[in-house]
Amino acid sequence: MSTPLPAFTERARPHATALFRIVTGLLFACHGASSLFGVLGGAMGQGGTVPAGTWPGWYAAVIQLVGGLLVLFGLGTRTAALISSGSMAYAYFAVHQGEALWPIQNGGEASAMFCWAFLLLVFTGPGAWALDRVFFGPGDRDESAAAAAPRREPSAA
Repeated sequence: MSTPLPAFTERARPHATALFRIVTGLLFACHGASSLFGVLGGAMGQGGTVPAGTWPGWYAAVIQLVGGLLVLFGLGTRTAALISSGSMAYAYFAVHQGEALWPIQNGGEASAMFCWAFLLLVFTGPGAWALDRVFFGPGDRDESAAAAAPRREPSAA
């Protein structure tokens, strides 16, 4: 039997989700900016950039920058998070998994964490403070509250 969460945690959930989304998006965008523009330490911490058009590094960096910014601002969060999660799953299995079994051994911790963090955002949505809500309204209704509300039958007037 589960214990219900205190009321303040329920009220804080959309804001905590938004903070998680913002921090995750910012960190992901920083990786992309680093690889594309050589800022923040550059590609692989060496101050360089990934050559344009090279597979898969340049494309991954574009996904990181664009996907990270979309998630950061809450624009198309679920779609951007799904693509970002998939790119990190690919990075983990194509680049890191061949080196060793565990992420701590193969240098794939960031890929694994970003993959799962973005997958979580696919299912939770953007939380509060998303620009999607400004442009398109509150699309992520609480389905449990909607299911608990009584249904009205249309009148035959």
